[in-house]
Amino acid sequence: MKRERHHRTGDALIPARFQDTAAARGRFGDQLDRLAPFLLRVDPLADAVVDACATMPRGQGFRLLEAALARGIDAVPDAPAEVRALFAAVDHVPLWVDWEAVRRGGTMFLRTGVLGRIVLAMQSLILGYASPGGNKPLVLSGRLREQAARRLAETGRFVHAVSQPGGMRRSGEGFAITVKVRVMHAQVRRLVRASGGWQTALWGEPINQHDMVATALLFSVAVLDGLDKLGYRVSPAQREELVHLWRYVAYVIGVEPELIPGSYAEALRLAEMIFATQGAPDDDSRALVDALLHHAVRGARTERERRRAEQVASVFASISRAVLGEALADQLGVPRSRSRLTVPLVRAVAAASSRAHAIPSLQDLAFALGDRHWQRTIALGLGGHPADFAPPERFVGTRA
Repeated sequence: MKRERHHRTGDALIPARFQDTAAARGRFGDQLDRLAPFLLRVDPLADAVVDACATMPRGQGFRLLEAALARGIDAVPDAPAEVRALFAAVDHVPLWVDWEAVRRGGTMFLRTGVLGRIVLAMQSLILGYASPGGNKPLVLSGRLREQAARRLAETGRFVHAVSQPGGMRRSGEGFAITVKVRVMHAQVRRLVRASGGWQTALWGEPINQHDMVATALLFSVAVLDGLDKLGYRVSPAQREELVHLWRYVAYVIGVEPELIPGSYAEALRLAEMIFATQGAPDDDSRALVDALLHHAVRGARTERERRRAEQVASVFASISRAVLGEALADQLGVPRSRSRLTVPLVRAVAAASSRAHAIPSLQDLAFALGDRHWQRTIALGLGGHPADFAPPERFVGTRA
């Protein structure tokens, strides 16, 4: 039974999306009172940057951002104070950052290759769509329904870049993309607020702190959960390293330090707390999942392409049901497959792969193969069009 909420954060009620049930309260206690206010907190540094860029000629602000990422903020004398403040924050590396753990966390994930990519798409992204509040910026932007394949490739590009050795160093591509995504989030917040369709009392602020840390958990804890369910063994040390990588990514992308978990156990508890209070999937959740699973079917140009796409979608749906669980998969409208062999075969391959990847002499080869798979898949998904992660000037379906 849902509890009535009369407590406030400042002058604002906690958004109605936060399901403070008796079961959640019994398990997590007053941690819920400390988590809920983050639904109303965003990223003032990045928001100030997009406000400043809005006063410049079209594209100039993003060019300044790219120049500062490439050469350092001191090499951009005409950068406004708001951009300088953002770089003062992201250029600072917290004491807790362990570069070797960051590197190992990324290489472990990339070694999983096609298995990791499937888990990312069929578990992590779908869990993100399952949130009836967190999915609303995507719904209002129109990008997922209209450009599902493109956005999936862009997400893969981001995850691949931050997972590369050195990717999150100051000169790394993963670091640059993370900062661009942070500014992109701020611009989406700006557009969402201007759209007239946002309901703060229901959903909280768009792309708020709660949802930002939830995304980092989808790429760490949720990935590990999916690998577990498919039989790919990840050691306790490797779990900590993957969480450590995404702890730093979360820091750079603007999550407040108080909210970022410092260990696998903390990350797992926070993920469970978020899931316990988010409510059941809604129609938007189901529409987004359908777009993810069937974009290739709808984009097929020939009957042969369509049949092939349907077969692939059926395989992916089977795997998704295995990692999500039947109950949640039903709520999300994930189709049932007639094939009873897909998941057992995937689990057999996953178990064999994890045993092979535990052999030190095979780890470099596994990384090279996994990395090559990611590069090919991303290139195919982008279709020859580069992913620059520029902030959108308008949403799909709106007038310039």
